[in-house]
Amino acid sequence: MSAEATIRVVIVDDVRDTRENIRKLLQFESDIEVVGTAATGREGIQLARDVSPDVALMDINMPDMDGITATESIRKELPYVQVVMLSVQGDPNYMRRAMLAGARDFLTKPPMVDELIAAIRRAGKMAHEERRKSDNRYPSGEGEPGTSRGDFARPATSYGKVIVVYSPKGGVGVTTVTTNLAVALHNPETPVVLVDGNMQFGDLTVVLNERGKNSIVDLAPRANELDIDVVEDVLITHRSTGMKILAAPQRPEYAENITGDHFSKILAHLRRSYSYVIVDAQSYLSDVILGAFDASSLVILIATQDIPSINDSRLFLDLSDVVGLDRERILFILNKYDKRISITPEAIGENLRHSIALSIPLDQRVVVPSVNRGVPFILDDKKRPISRSILDLAEMVRHRLSEIESAHDE
Repeated sequence: MSAEATIRVVIVDDVRDTRENIRKLLQFESDIEVVGTAATGREGIQLARDVSPDVALMDINMPDMDGITATESIRKELPYVQVVMLSVQGDPNYMRRAMLAGARDFLTKPPMVDELIAAIRRAGKMAHEERRKSDNRYPSGEGEPGTSRGDFARPATSYGKVIVVYSPKGGVGVTTVTTNLAVALHNPETPVVLVDGNMQFGDLTVVLNERGKNSIVDLAPRANELDIDVVEDVLITHRSTGMKILAAPQRPEYAENITGDHFSKILAHLRRSYSYVIVDAQSYLSDVILGAFDASSLVILIATQDIPSINDSRLFLDLSDVVGLDRERILFILNKYDKRISITPEAIGENLRHSIALSIPLDQRVVVPSVNRGVPFILDDKKRPISRSILDLAEMVRHRLSEIESAHDE
C-alpha cells in the first residue's frame, strides 16, 4: 500500500479502553494507520497539528472540550482533516451540530466494525483529495484568490456573481425562491444560470418543467479542463425565459461522483459566461455546498416563522462567524410570512443579531399551483404581493452586490 493511499488516523476519546479497542480493530486494515491517540479535545487539536492526520475519530462528549468545539478548531486550522464523530447518543440534534462544525460523518457508539471502517475510508478518500488541491480552489490562470475551508473567497469583480440560496432547514421554500429570483434577475444583459446544488434529490428541472439527458455528472470528470462548448452542451435551456439550468444527477447514487472541488471549479467556469450563477442549495452542509459558499458573492439565508427554522438559522449564523463568512455577504429573508403569527421579522432579527432584509408573504393559492405546473409564479403576474416581493429581492441582491464590490475595491 503506497504512503499516499494509506489513511492516517488519530483517535480522540477520553475513555482509554475505547481508544485502545478502536486502535486494535484498525490494526488489521492494511490501508489504515493509527498515528496517535488523545484523551481530551485540546490534546486532539494539538495532536492533529503535530501529526497532520487524514482522519480524526472524535468522541463528542469529553470533559475539557467537547468534540464539536474541537472539530471546529481542527477544521478551521487544518481543513483537509476529515472528522468522523462518535457519540453514545444518536440524537439528530447532535448529528446536525456535528455536521455544522465540519464533521464528515457521525456514528453511534459502539459502531459496527464494518460501518466504522467504511466511514474512515470515505473520509480518507476525501482527505487525500483535499490534500491534492492547491491552495487555490479555482482553475489555474483565472486570477482568483486562493482559499481554504473556513476562509471563504471573495470573488474577483471581473466575473459574474455566485448567489447561494440556502436554509439549514428543509421545507422553507428555497427552490421556489431560487427559481423566481432567477427569473427576476435574468435578461439579455445579465444572463442567469441556475445550478442545482442537491446532488441526491435535486428537483430544479421538475420545478421548472424541463427535462434533459445531461447533468453535472457529465461535467465533473472534466472539471479541470472545461470549455464553453462542453458546458453549453450540458446546460438545459429554460423554454419560457431562455435562462440556463445545470441539473443535478439523475440518480441519487451518482452524487458520490461529485466532489466539492468539482463543484467549485464548475461554478468558477460558469462565472466567466453568466452574470449570475444562482445555486439552489440543499440543507445538508456537504462538501459541495461548502464549495458553493467558498465561491459565493452573496448568500441568501431563508427562514420561516417557526422555532426550528429560527434556531437552525441561528446555528448557521454562528457557524458563519466561526468560519469567517462575512455577515455582510448574508442576506437574511423570511419566507411564507404570515401577519397572524406573533413571531415578527423584527423580533427574529433582534434575537439573531442579523436583521431580516425582506419578508415574502405566504400565498399558497399562488405557490402550490405554480410548483405543480412548473411555471414560476412571477411569470404569471408581477403585480401580486408575492411577486412584488421577489422583484424587491432582486433589487436588493443587485444593490448588496454593488455595495460589496465597492467595499472590496476600496
